[in-house]
Amino acid sequence: MTSRDTIEALERLLLPHGLITRGGFNPPSGRLDGFPDGSVGSVILIGNAGSTMWPSFRAHPIFEDGLSDPLNRWIEHVVGSIAATLDAHTVYAHQGPPYLPFLTWASRCDAVSPSPLGLFVHPDYGLWHAYRAALLFAAPIALPAPGRRPSPCDACRDRPCTSACPIPGNDLIQNHVQGCAGSGRPEGQDCRLEGCRSRRACPVGERFKYVPDHLRFHTEAFLRSHAY
Repeated sequence: MTSRDTIEALERLLLPHGLITRGGFNPPSGRLDGFPDGSVGSVILIGNAGSTMWPSFRAHPIFEDGLSDPLNRWIEHVVGSIAATLDAHTVYAHQGPPYLPFLTWASRCDAVSPSPLGLFVHPDYGLWHAYRAALLFAAPIALPAPGRRPSPCDACRDRPCTSACPIPGNDLIQNHVQGCAGSGRPEGQDCRLEGCRSRRACPVGERFKYVPDHLRFHTEAFLRSHAY
């Protein structure tokens, strides 16, 4: 199978699940963070943009089996099966500690940059995207050069994400846990029901905004992880 065949096969296998490739790179001398033995020829990141993955995840038995971490287990089920088909090793963004440096990898091969909220912003997807897994191939694959694009934050004069939060301060995690969606304060109910107001204020990638059920799922999972 040629490099092009591998990438096309991967994209075809991801499509029914609403997942996409998020760029890739070939580590120098095959040495990758956490894999120092020179055994990694190519890395291809897997993730989502918008809520295209939500229907597939929502319809899977894992979603309602009552066990913890349904999204992580669904990702492992889907991506693990695809990796086996393509003879690749799989690593996941949620595995750890120690956690693998997915955002460092993303900065090498995807058009993303840090936003004022700390989340990575994409010129097309805005803040409505995520990295879920990576396929590691033993042999190098011919990958396209990453597209370097300016951060949309550079041209954003008003930066509404920095003023939309109903709680003073701009630490996204601290606000959620201590005063916003987490505490049940009235001014935080909008964030709890509809997702973080600061994140929703970003004007980039509005058409990729997660659907309400998808937003609530992540908010509730976040609050559970912080004992709310």
